[in-house]
Amino acid sequence: MVVRKPAVAGYFYPKDPLRLMEMIQHICPKSPPKPQKAKAVVSPHAGYMYSGYVAAEVFSRVVIPETLVILGPNHTGLGAPISVMAEGVWSMPMGDVPIDGELAESILSLCPYAQEDHSAHLAEHSIEVQLPIIQFFRREIKMVPIVVGTRSFKPCVELGLAMARAIKELERDALIVASTDFTHYEPQESAVKKDQMAISAILKLNPAELYRTVEEHGITMCGVMPTVSTLTAAVDLGATDATLVKYMTSGDVTGDFQQVVGYAGIIIA
Repeated sequence: MVVRKPAVAGYFYPKDPLRLMEMIQHICPKSPPKPQKAKAVVSPHAGYMYSGYVAAEVFSRVVIPETLVILGPNHTGLGAPISVMAEGVWSMPMGDVPIDGELAESILSLCPYAQEDHSAHLAEHSIEVQLPIIQFFRREIKMVPIVVGTRSFKPCVELGLAMARAIKELERDALIVASTDFTHYEPQESAVKKDQMAISAILKLNPAELYRTVEEHGITMCGVMPTVSTLTAAVDLGATDATLVKYMTSGDVTGDFQQVVGYAGIIIA
């Protein structure tokens, strides 16, 4: 069995379980509304001191089912263009997260562009960083992790349709998570302006508009393709509404507004 060990524990978030719990308690909203059922969410993946407030806001507001499909961009360049880890377990500070092999295999069989591959996952942080915050709200979970390295639109749409079909055929109660940060290392004013355009397309549940907007305006949204797949799947699963629950930039934390990274939390229901 493949055991995937944490790649960024002690860097992006504390590796000690007690300190990790304390940090998540600190960044969580104090009185969130009653959690709602959702098809998908968009959540950031930077260090918790920067983007954890947004991620915690998102996951505090949704009902977290046992099964999650988590898609992240490929920052390392390793592995297949669409890499699905279909077996094994992720060893995390707050407990192991097993892979839902049945759902993973179903997605692989339905999407010709996806390949079974774990090498893309070994050093990739975009999925890992989501897990402790998810586990804070529901400890016993399983997941299908998918790293998306391609920038081609059609394979990502096909992946989204395959995810939706697999979830429906297996009758899974699943939450899809698109892990992405938004604009990287630009002044606050331009970052916010660009991010508002990308967020607008997501709120319209329009993956084609999101892709086109990011390409035409040079928006450095690292997880645009995972978000395209997620939107495609969510709409196919019956989603009709998307809500921005929190947006901030790294400048709101550091006070440096010359080189910021944007973070948005969105619920798709």
